[in-house]
Amino acid sequence: MRVSVHIADVGARSLVRVMRGQPRPGEFEGLRSIDVAVAAPLRASSLPSPQPGRVAMLAFWDDDAAIDRFESSHPVASMLADGWSVRLEALRRWGSWPGLDESVPTDRATPHDGTAVVVTLARTRMSQLPRFLRTSEKAERAAVESPGLLWGTALARPPYFATVSVWDGTRSLSTYAYGRRDPRHAEAIEVDQGKPFHHLSAFIRFRPYRSTGLLGGKNPQPIALLADTATQ
Repeated sequence: MRVSVHIADVGARSLVRVMRGQPRPGEFEGLRSIDVAVAAPLRASSLPSPQPGRVAMLAFWDDDAAIDRFESSHPVASMLADGWSVRLEALRRWGSWPGLDESVPTDRATPHDGTAVVVTLARTRMSQLPRFLRTSEKAERAAVESPGLLWGTALARPPYFATVSVWDGTRSLSTYAYGRRDPRHAEAIEVDQGKPFHHLSAFIRFRPYRSTGLLGGKNPQPIALLADTATQ
């Protein structure tokens, strides 16, 4: 199993074309699941800062060969080609998601201590959306204020919500997620456990192994930071 994230500034009209033209599991060989959404930087304030025309595609695949076929042949891939993409190997998971291997470990400890990418995924209960947004705002603000966060973005296409964040190592990531000095993320987990926000959700830690392209604008992707640990 491999996961890819493609993010590009395509403009409002092409954004709709990407969403309508995305490949479908069962119709594209090796594709397990896929979501396309509008992207915006993680929030440091109470108001989100959307980037008009920025689209993100997050997909689960059987292997790299399937991603290669998509990138070399699919019309949506050509629309995303001027942006940034990263390929990911799963290290740890909590929860479940279509296409995610159940064999991925659930232990907190991971053998990797280089640059890490974390993906959170959710299909939100619309009745719980206000609670979820209020609670996630606090956790996002804590992430933005964390010294270990290198870059992050939120994805939204209700009821689908996700985040993709790049961290300088698993230690700083664990401090944010479970540390006692700033409990905002841990408190968000407790609130969700008391009354779940989502029909389906997952938290997955990854090793990035191939990163290409670049993003600009208000929330540029620090390509050099990922390149330190990525391999072609």
